[in-house]
Amino acid sequence: MGGGILVLAGAAFRETGPSAILAFALNGALAIMTALSFAEMSSMFPESGGAYTFAKKVLTVRAAFVVGWVLWFAYIVAGVLYALGFAEYALLAIDELWVAGGGAAPPWLHGRAARSALAVLATGAYSLLLIRSNRGGGQIETIGKLVVFAILLAGGAWALGIAPSGTARRGLTPFFEHGATGLLTAMGFTFIALQGFDLIAAVGGEVKDPERNIPRAMLASLGIALAVYIPFLFLTSTVGVGPEQSISQMSAENPATVMAVAAQNYAGVFGYWLVVVAAILSTLSALSACIFAASRVALRMARDRTLPRVLQEEHPTRGTPIMSIYATALAMAFLLMMVRDVSAAGAAASLIFLISFALVHWTSLLARRRTRTKAPFETPWFPAIPVLGGLACAALAAYQGVVVPRAGGVVAVWLGLGVILYFGLFKGRAQAVDAFAEARDPHLGSLRGRSPLVLVPVANPSSAVGMVTLANALAIPFVGRVLLLTVVRRPTDFAAAEAETTRALADAQRVVEQAMAASLTAGHTPEALMTIATDPWREIERIAQARDCESLLIGFSSLEEQSNVAHIEQLLNAVDCDVVVLRAPKDWSPGADTKIIVPVGGRGGHDALRARLLGSLGRAGLKNVRFVQATRENLPLASKLQRERELRVFAKEETYGAPDAKLLETNDIVEALAQEAGPNDLIILGLRHQRGKRLFSELALRVARKTPAATLMISRRS
Repeated sequence: MGGGILVLAGAAFRETGPSAILAFALNGALAIMTALSFAEMSSMFPESGGAYTFAKKVLTVRAAFVVGWVLWFAYIVAGVLYALGFAEYALLAIDELWVAGGGAAPPWLHGRAARSALAVLATGAYSLLLIRSNRGGGQIETIGKLVVFAILLAGGAWALGIAPSGTARRGLTPFFEHGATGLLTAMGFTFIALQGFDLIAAVGGEVKDPERNIPRAMLASLGIALAVYIPFLFLTSTVGVGPEQSISQMSAENPATVMAVAAQNYAGVFGYWLVVVAAILSTLSALSACIFAASRVALRMARDRTLPRVLQEEHPTRGTPIMSIYATALAMAFLLMMVRDVSAAGAAASLIFLISFALVHWTSLLARRRTRTKAPFETPWFPAIPVLGGLACAALAAYQGVVVPRAGGVVAVWLGLGVILYFGLFKGRAQAVDAFAEARDPHLGSLRGRSPLVLVPVANPSSAVGMVTLANALAIPFVGRVLLLTVVRRPTDFAAAEAETTRALADAQRVVEQAMAASLTAGHTPEALMTIATDPWREIERIAQARDCESLLIGFSSLEEQSNVAHIEQLLNAVDCDVVVLRAPKDWSPGADTKIIVPVGGRGGHDALRARLLGSLGRAGLKNVRFVQATRENLPLASKLQRERELRVFAKEETYGAPDAKLLETNDIVEALAQEAGPNDLIILGLRHQRGKRLFSELALRVARKTPAATLMISRRS
């Protein structure tokens, strides 16, 4: 509370005159609606990250990255605003003290360089304080500014009581100085003054009793801020206006410090210095809160690999995210050197927060409709509140982008940079970590509205149990589906092949019965489909496309026949889904003692599918996973230890518990894998991409043909 109104009220009064009071009131109504959606989502997901975490739970990882990227930048820009606001008032105080001492302040004190340097200094100081403490801080500043505001309100009320009659009417006339457009522009400039309740959600994982305390803290803080803002703006517009002046004229002359001038008009020099002190305390506490929240958003994104892993590095003793704080502070310092005035920073920050708040309303709508459990706190008048709040935030953001093109340009550039970085650097590991999280927590699939279908062609009764076990692991519980497909080859002459047809139908029925029994025993209820076709491979392709399956699981006891390989490769190029090929010994079925061997060394095209597989298998009880990487023999010890550390970090993202990683110093990876895996174990290999076609590599075929363990070969959809 305080920093936004003292820094940006001048811009609001300049754009719309006394109706800036209404602009703040309307922004308050919009903020209350947004706080209700935030409160529900925070009580449902009491984790750090704020809007980014909400998007991660309800939307895709790509959408979550966009939200997190925008939110991180929003807190950075808000921090820039408050750092500049602090510098404005601090330099004003220095100038006044210099003059009071009998001298004239040097010219450089009024320059842009001095303001930027002071803002950077404040940013660096509070960043170091946040590294030294895992608490948000700012309690002294908060108490101090509340006391100052109470004195200012009391002094203004007394001044209004003794003012000549008609003072209030004169100060508020004309109320709409620039009509509806001026009012909307003022709302866009100053919306960030009511931003702050969302900071609580951004650090929700560090709040005690979050289901109870987060909603109460959001609504209480917003209510207190509005209870101070509206009366203070009213007093500023009435008793704070000098003779023969209007509030819009005063604001045009002193856009950043008009509140101090107004306080001087009704409370003298004492009031002037009270506002200066309040502004310094408010902007510093807000700056600290923005750095704190931005670093937590960056930390959460780094843990999800939507930002570089280095940003999750924490202080060894204090546990504070030092690299996220450093990155946030550096970004703020860079922008402080680029931004010219607080109005531009306020416009950009308001626009970005309006976009992120509209997304929060949307995610709250989706979460309420998809969740199976009732949130500890629920938004009243649902869905009216999130619908109206979301539309209002989106409309005001669009208007702000048109009226203040600089703000829209900043957002567009930042989003463009984020898209380039995501697809160039973060996409692979971010999708893998997200896929593992979704497989590990089945409720994520429900929240995201997913209903994936796993298609399993079964033809051999001896492999039915193992196939169904893997299919059930691939399917998301509650919302995922498994379709068991049996294709009976159509004879050219039914009459001549009656006995053969009858036997084929009986075999197919037996396969389906065994597969269904295995699935029901495991607690799953799959669907079963039996069809007759001349070409079983074309029939599998037809069913996969018609049912829009997400995964296709095919099983073979041997890949020695080249025709099987050719058929599978043809199928890989024909279907638009993930394909998993299982080559397993007769009667093989995975169990708790099965060791899963994961060779690593490719380009990472299959990371997401592999992570989803490992997460699903681990949820089903297969948690014995070892990541292996082949290296040349006689590798230097330092290089070996470095590679082992990197492999262990990689493995940690796709395994339950402590990661198991091992380097294989060998020139024959097939022999090394054969020594690693026993007959009941499972090896997971990726099928390579070549000229747009997914093909078996020679290595995959050699492993599948020569190792005693079952081999699972995966191909990611294009």
